[in-house]
Amino acid sequence: MRILITGGAGFIGSHIADACLAAGHSVTIVDDLSTGRMRNVPPAAAFVKADIRDREALAAVFRDGKFDVVNHQAAQMDVRHSVNDPAHDASVNIVGMLTLLETAREHGVRRVIFASSGGAMYGEQDVFPAAEDHPARPISPYGVAKLTTEKYLYYYDAVHGIKAVCLRYANVYGPRQNPEGEAGVVAIFTGRMLRGEQPLINGEGTQTRDYVYVGDVARANLLALGVRGSAAFNIGTGRETDVNTIFRVLVRLTGSRAAERHGPAKAGEQLRSVLDVRAAAAGLGWAPQVTLDEGLARTVEYFRLEEVDAARRQG
Repeated sequence: MRILITGGAGFIGSHIADACLAAGHSVTIVDDLSTGRMRNVPPAAAFVKADIRDREALAAVFRDGKFDVVNHQAAQMDVRHSVNDPAHDASVNIVGMLTLLETAREHGVRRVIFASSGGAMYGEQDVFPAAEDHPARPISPYGVAKLTTEKYLYYYDAVHGIKAVCLRYANVYGPRQNPEGEAGVVAIFTGRMLRGEQPLINGEGTQTRDYVYVGDVARANLLALGVRGSAAFNIGTGRETDVNTIFRVLVRLTGSRAAERHGPAKAGEQLRSVLDVRAAAAGLGWAPQVTLDEGLARTVEYFRLEEVDAARRQG
């Protein structure tokens, strides 16, 4: 298949690009490099630097690519930034998405895979774990944008026949995640511990998340290529882990001497989040394969090598 991956120079998108290329697909990446990195782009992928809000640039990409599928990973993905600047979040995550979908429709694309969010979209859960039919009550503009996109995709299916698979991610972690605060406590803690700095746990640290390894997420995106209709699937592990536990495991793996220090709780932060992934097993043939301990060990090793490379470049 000819696949366009938006945000393919980023953390999750680059792993999806790797998986698609390994499976023999043709991949084109569109990324504005605002958070993505060129070194994440696989050599075998075509790359275009462009903002998904740029209609002319997108039109040229679609004319040249003649794509079978659009995999939409590009996003303003910082939940706290979305709270501080909802208009910018909407500009990228809603207006940018609509620009992309309209361009795809005009060029005959009839299949979309979308990076949605289970935790951000469901909000505070009524049941644990939450299945796909859980009420959507997002408590951040980021979550609102994910829900809005899913509603637009329903419209594009009903009116234009564009089929969409929405993958509702849990908290994705792993190699290539930005340790400078893009998103993800695993990357932030790991980076600081390896540099000998003191990480700070927000609040009591008892807030839980469903941590899913990025390689498992990439595999879910690959399997989604085989879904012919429209569907939504949670992509997580079905297990919740609190932040204090993540901190302690990372201290052990990094050899850090950091103390377990707590700061103020973040206003509006969800207390618990965990996803039911049985529908993905039935509809995609997918289940997580990488345990949390194994995934954290792989992540720490990646960042350890990154620190060595950075020191070598500076010295």
